[in-house]
Amino acid sequence: MFKAKIEVTLKKSVLDPQGQTVLQALHTLGFKGVESLRVGKHFEMTLDSGDRKKAEADLKTMCDRLLINPIVEEYVYQLEELR
Repeated sequence: MFKAKIEVTLKKSVLDPQGQTVLQALHTLGFKGVESLRVGKHFEMTLDSGDRKKAEADLKTMCDRLLINPIVEEYVYQLEELR
C-alpha cells in the first residue's frame, strides 16, 4: 500500500489569473511583501499495490489521463510506502 501526494501547478509559461487575483487581494489586506503567487491543486490518495513500480506507473497514468491538463499544467509527486 502506498500514499501518494501530487502537486499540480500551471506551467511557468502559462498566465495565472487566479493567482494574480489572490495576490492583489493580499496586497489589499496589507500584505505588501508578497511579490508573487501561483495557485495550484493538491491531491492525496492511497494506492493498494505491493509493487512500487506499478504504483508509480498507475499514478503517472492517472495524472496524465485525468488529474492534470498536460497542455497547461505540470505535476510532481511523492510516493510513500505505508506499513
